[in-house]
Amino acid sequence: MTIDHNDLLNSILASLDRIRHIKPEDIPGIDLYMDQVTTFMDNGLRASVRYPQEDKVLTKTMINNYAKNDLLPPPVKKKYSKEHVLLLIFIYYYKGILSIGDIQKLLNPITERFFQNGEEFNLESIYREAFSMEEAQIKALKEDVTQKFRTAENTFSDAPEDSREFLRKFAFICALGFDVYIKRLLIEKLVDDLTEHPDGKKTEDEKKKHSKDDGQNTQEKAEQQENGKKQNKKE
Repeated sequence: MTIDHNDLLNSILASLDRIRHIKPEDIPGIDLYMDQVTTFMDNGLRASVRYPQEDKVLTKTMINNYAKNDLLPPPVKKKYSKEHVLLLIFIYYYKGILSIGDIQKLLNPITERFFQNGEEFNLESIYREAFSMEEAQIKALKEDVTQKFRTAENTFSDAPEDSREFLRKFAFICALGFDVYIKRLLIEKLVDDLTEHPDGKKTEDEKKKHSKDDGQNTQEKAEQQENGKKQNKKE
């Protein structure tokens, strides 16, 4: 790769240095109306969107959908608390890699136990602890990105010269993409484990769901068999 590509690496590493999360103390200490919530989220996370001039960080429709899907507790008199905003930040980060169902599995137990629980250890405590790992993670991420970039530099040495630059960028993207793919599989596995008790037994909700699904599957099989018999008689 040429010096231009080294400039690309330096630009990527510099962008990682600029990553910042919203700190709890940055969130207003008063309850907010929906318009105020979307404005606050937009100001705090605007730098993380792909197209800053076009993409919306959060919309009213999104918030309403999160509430309908039991991801977000309902507002009180149309106002959202600081802990509502903390949950919205978690949802914002997870929605790019997890389904709504998986986000429910991940956040619902935390919401049920720690959302506005009136105790010293609450949702804000969890948020602070989770994001306290950021600095160390950024350092490790920069080292990993650099290693993948340097590895990609040595690929496609036998490719046509006019395609070599593009293919090496492609190799770099592939390396990053594979890393994301594997980590998503791990996250999904861990989220699935959250639906089970420490003794390996499924929660009551999961049991009811699987019981319902089994009943539906049995009924579907019976209907298929009956339809098959009717079809045979016709033939």
